Amino acid sequence: MIKKSMTIEAEILRLDFPNKGFAQAFDPDTGERITLRVKGVLPGQRVRCVVTRNGSGRKEARLTEVVQQAPVETQVPCTHFSVCGGCSYQTLDAQAELALKEDQVKRLLNPVLERLQTGDDPEKAEEAIWDPPLDSPRRFGYRNKMEFTWGDSEKDGPLALGLHRRGSMYDIESVTDCRIVDEDYRKILKTSLQVFSPMHEQGVLSFYHRMTGEGYLRHLLVRKAAYTGEILVDLVTTTQRPAETEAGILDRFKEALLQLSLDGCIVGILHTVNDARADAVRDEGTTVLYGQDHFYEELLGLRFRITPFSFFQTNSYSAEVLYSKVREYVRMALAGNAPKTAASARKPVVYDLYSGTGTIAQIVSPVAERVAGIEIVPEAVEAAKKNATDNGIENCVFFAGDVLKLVDDPAVTETVGRPDLIILDPPREGIHPKALPKILDFGVSSIIYVSCKPTSLTADLEGFLQNGYRVEKICVCNQFPCSVHVETTVSLRKNSERPVDYVQIGIDAEDYYRIKDANKVVEKG
Repeated sequence: MIKKSMTIEAEILRLDFPNKGFAQAFDPDTGERITLRVKGVLPGQRVRCVVTRNGSGRKEARLTEVVQQAPVETQVPCTHFSVCGGCSYQTLDAQAELALKEDQVKRLLNPVLERLQTGDDPEKAEEAIWDPPLDSPRRFGYRNKMEFTWGDSEKDGPLALGLHRRGSMYDIESVTDCRIVDEDYRKILKTSLQVFSPMHEQGVLSFYHRMTGEGYLRHLLVRKAAYTGEILVDLVTTTQRPAETEAGILDRFKEALLQLSLDGCIVGILHTVNDARADAVRDEGTTVLYGQDHFYEELLGLRFRITPFSFFQTNSYSAEVLYSKVREYVRMALAGNAPKTAASARKPVVYDLYSGTGTIAQIVSPVAERVAGIEIVPEAVEAAKKNATDNGIENCVFFAGDVLKLVDDPAVTETVGRPDLIILDPPREGIHPKALPKILDFGVSSIIYVSCKPTSLTADLEGFLQNGYRVEKICVCNQFPCSVHVETTVSLRKNSERPVDYVQIGIDAEDYYRIKDANKVVEKG
């Protein structure tokens, strides 16, 4: 009989988002077929794993070895793949990865569509709704932002700088040969290690220990524009002073970077302090050590000013593909909403919610009367304003604040007007449940939703479909090659009639919270 801590072999049947493998095994005593959940696997693999949970409702196991690779797997190009937790799908070729991610999104969204989207033949509706998936133009060397962590790969080992090891919250792998970034990133990482490793060995400074809250070095943030080649480097530390003069240490770091021979050009070297206990890059004060505190990237003929902590798509090459699809959906929506007479024609008012540095707002500005961008990060809003001015765009207005508080604020609606079309690009957790009723209250004819987490999209989509909208188009974009993440764009249109099982979201907000929380529990499980 299957027991906890038992080692068994299993075949991986499928992989659900994000990276949740479902495996089939046979009880060695009874021969009974059992199903297990195993993370870090691929469909078609045969694996050896250790049972970690043997409940009647669900059985789980931890991967220990891939006994037989899946037929679609290829040679791994990265020397860190077996230990680094940054990538999961490097052994798949581009076509297999794209098909896998599209299948994951379809299995999440199709049950919601089948249950709530009425009036169409299911097979025809699915064929009409799903656009062909879009792949990233580059599979390797595509990232324009990396947050490396200082630490060690083993207790009391040498200083490391890189990404968390697979399955570990503390051990760091120095990813000096990382393939999802280009050679400039690798040179900056290696040089930073060379600068600080001797000081670490001599006891001059140490990395930040999360358990004790002590230490100096925390993160190294590197951002490089794909099309301009401009590079921004930010060393993130605590305020705990090292034994040696901090100014001397930072000067040594700066000079070492400036001596590098790079394909791109370093335009800024920064020092940010962060004393928060959470293992995340936070800005509690930033000093410019060299150059400037921003860099520029270009997308679809527009130029964007990007600051260290403002949101910008991490794959510039694929972002052009993604935003072209957004622009296509916007034009399709406006064509469907066109007035019957030319005399009544006017350009629409567009709301770009969670607007970041204003990329989407400015890309759709030519077809809009006015665009209101709302973003919670103040420095991103300032960058968006500067971007619009530099690009000669006069019909975009950007507001700093939470979408929940600002979306229906008179400061926005009276300045820009009520929206005719809304574009949503929320963070991974999706739309705040209390913000959704406010968005729905506008009753706009069309909504374009750009999602970086399909489980959050599934919960939010439920709310839209229950409140008079229907899905017109969905497109999956592999914005993050080699990783478990995927981008999905959905075009929604207001129904003339509501579904039979329509529920007013304002009344059932508690149920909506429950749906969102239930999805979070499933993901953690």
